[in-house]
Amino acid sequence: MNPRRATRRGSAHLLTPPRAFPGGRQAGRQKPWVRARATTRMDIKERIRRSPREEEAPVAAPPRGRKGGAAMLLLRWSLPAAALVVCAVLLLMLAGGSAARRGRLLDADPSVGVVARDDPRLVRPRDEDGTSGSPEVVKDKLLGGLLVPGFDEQSCLSRYQSVLYRRISPRFPSTYLLERLREQEALQKKCGPHTELYRKAIAQLKSGQDIKVMDCNYLVWTAYSGLGNRILTIASAFLYAILTNRVLLVDGDKGTADLFCEPFPETSWLLPSDFPIKQFKNFSVVSPESYGNKLKSKVVHHSRPAFVYLHLAHDYSDYDKLFFCEDNQHYLQTIPWLILKSDNYFVPSLFLIPAYQEQLMRLFPQRDAVFHHLGRYLFHPTNAVWGMITRYYDSYLARADEKLGIQIRVFDTETGPFQHVLDQVLACTFKEHLLPEVNTQEPIVSPSKARSKVVLVTSLNSGYYEEFRNMYWEHPTANGETISFHQPSHEEHQDSDKKMHNRKAWAEIYLLSLSDVMVTSAWSTFGYVAQGLSGLKPWLLFKPENRTAPDPPCRQVLSMEPCFHAPPFYDCKAKRGTDTGKLVPHVTHCEDMSWGLKLVDQS
Repeated sequence: MNPRRATRRGSAHLLTPPRAFPGGRQAGRQKPWVRARATTRMDIKERIRRSPREEEAPVAAPPRGRKGGAAMLLLRWSLPAAALVVCAVLLLMLAGGSAARRGRLLDADPSVGVVARDDPRLVRPRDEDGTSGSPEVVKDKLLGGLLVPGFDEQSCLSRYQSVLYRRISPRFPSTYLLERLREQEALQKKCGPHTELYRKAIAQLKSGQDIKVMDCNYLVWTAYSGLGNRILTIASAFLYAILTNRVLLVDGDKGTADLFCEPFPETSWLLPSDFPIKQFKNFSVVSPESYGNKLKSKVVHHSRPAFVYLHLAHDYSDYDKLFFCEDNQHYLQTIPWLILKSDNYFVPSLFLIPAYQEQLMRLFPQRDAVFHHLGRYLFHPTNAVWGMITRYYDSYLARADEKLGIQIRVFDTETGPFQHVLDQVLACTFKEHLLPEVNTQEPIVSPSKARSKVVLVTSLNSGYYEEFRNMYWEHPTANGETISFHQPSHEEHQDSDKKMHNRKAWAEIYLLSLSDVMVTSAWSTFGYVAQGLSGLKPWLLFKPENRTAPDPPCRQVLSMEPCFHAPPFYDCKAKRGTDTGKLVPHVTHCEDMSWGLKLVDQS
């Protein structure tokens, strides 16, 4: 079974009664939360800084008495007056300095935006008394130089507004990455659709002749598989285009244009509908146009076709996998048009190709931030999807002290919900102190200024959300926290060909990425995308076997990078099989898939 068929979610029905679990508890069996301790120390990580309120100093009363009364009266009134003058001068100095600093900042960098202090989207740390502190009002809307100014902001509101909702990333893009992004933008504009160079390239493609490499070479990405897979493969294709100086054009099928804004200024990345290779969407592992089949038939070096099809999907052959060998990369550099189909995040294996290693090290000194940077550069929700994201966030998530995201993806022929999955999620969140246990012994009433936590649940099924919600409604938390649960949708089944289904999927991936702490499911590209955009290392729920909750239930991942599910195990120099997860320190095996590969940062 293909483990990457789905990456989806669920929705909140507050009045829906809890469902029975297949293979669930016997009558009278205790629920997991009934075993909660009476008291639990509060050791959930504090992600919100608290600052104690300063105590007011008492004012000393003047001495009483008849002798010297007039002098003391004068002293009594002059000291406060002098203090007021000094305070006024200090306030003016501070205000002037602050204004000057803001002015210099805004004048020097147009990427910085000022946000109203009462904007509900800003994170407000709470003081010890529970009142909101001062929000951070100045943020870098260009994400450290990843983005460029000049886009029409109204046509894609998320591009510059996302900074209002997301934590500031601790990872900064390298100077070399920024240089290459600007060069790629110039190439996309020079050779993109509707340019004279593009028209010449199309004319040569139509001719099908043995042609020389032109100034403009292209990589065409084919829409394939579920949304999470498509996002990961676009990022992989984009990195390959940067490494090989190719223009990236994406197939607009499956709602690509409806989900993502154009990432490049003054041009389009969408493949025009009149692209002459009409059958490219139907190419597969058996197509004679594939590079693997050309290698197999030993005709690849006897001619130089106008285009080559690269099949890098989960079912690719051993010959297709030779794409990752340096000798074959030299040949592919001579082909003007490459057409790619994949459902894999194949970036880790690019780091194993000697010809690209030096460049990749300069692009990404922090090896585990590849998708984090590329994803935030490429994927901006369209206004239709951004409206769904912001409405939900402002209504349910914005005002909590902490946001916990829980993504539940079950690879089972039945829809569930399943008791062993619920047990596993609770075991993980209790063990790692992500959720407080409940007190079943006494009806504790949380104080009015208790710390609040909101939990966003994404799942195809609503049953898990309903169980969580009922548990924390029926019982108080042991540490006094107030917990609320929200689930935007529950689609029951994945349907990647429906526009609204894809919009909901993209909105929920993005909402999940706005969490402060995250729990994701093994093998799920939905979770991979969310963790990469967020910059978080989530707690990963191991895949259950035989409908039994694994022990341990979860672990925190080594890096936020996605897993390459179907990597090659081949030593191109020795021409024999090898463990590609042990060749270099920064490419290792995944936590959720022992044969998969992922990037880690050993520094």
